Amino acid sequence: MNGMSVSYRRGLMGAVLLGFLPLAACQSTGPVADVAAIDTAQGSPENIASLTAVIDRAPGQPEGYNIRGTAYGRGGQYKQALADFDKALQLNPNYYQAYANRGLIHRYMNNQSQAIADYTRAIQLNPNYDVAYIGRGNVYRLAGQIDQAYADFQKAIELDTTDPRAYHNRGLILQQRGQHAQAIDDFSKAISLRPTAPEPYNGRGLSYAAQGDDDNAFTDFNTSIRLNGSIAESWANQALIYERKGDRAKAQKSYARAVQLDPQYQPAKDGLARTGGSAG
Repeated sequence: MNGMSVSYRRGLMGAVLLGFLPLAACQSTGPVADVAAIDTAQGSPENIASLTAVIDRAPGQPEGYNIRGTAYGRGGQYKQALADFDKALQLNPNYYQAYANRGLIHRYMNNQSQAIADYTRAIQLNPNYDVAYIGRGNVYRLAGQIDQAYADFQKAIELDTTDPRAYHNRGLILQQRGQHAQAIDDFSKAISLRPTAPEPYNGRGLSYAAQGDDDNAFTDFNTSIRLNGSIAESWANQALIYERKGDRAKAQKSYARAVQLDPQYQPAKDGLARTGGSAG
């Protein structure tokens, strides 16, 4: 499972200060960061009915419950997902994938201790399961336990994961620590693994900007917008570069777009106020 509700998009990192202007925080959204918009089709009655028919034909097989639980989770039906993962684990207490999937649901529901416990159990059952390290690392990062998060992402990378989330999220921590050259390397690796995900372009752009490389930062923010024009952070970051270049009109327009997409996104609101715009 790679989905997550939009409410978890905010507050993952503090703003990076660049001179007098606050650079919009790099939010961890979309598939690279183990977050995505709810896919209602996954939890549609038709899809659930089809998966239920599979379970009815083999009620003693845990895989069917795990698959249906995944569909429920991606459809935002978290209680039903938990029930299915519980059943899968009742049938097979060593089903490490079901532990990791249930951990993700607990994370959606902000049950951090339960999420960590499930991911940890998955790792105990399979110490080479990179997905569980990445999932637990995200829970630690959301909880502000940065050192533990870094260790989990590092472990997944040492296991030769091909999951771009490990590099993207380690890059976010390196960025938070001010290690921008290393962060750029990690974001670039994430991009090479999944070039169509906008989030690592946003992250890399922030680190380029922190190094004073506004041209590469601007290119990355524009690419992020091209890949997904509905992310407020991308527009706010683009606006910041316009602002730093002295183009207040374009900056104001981009800040306004960011506020339209996310009226609660403070860097965009502050930028709009600085450039003389109005959120109303």
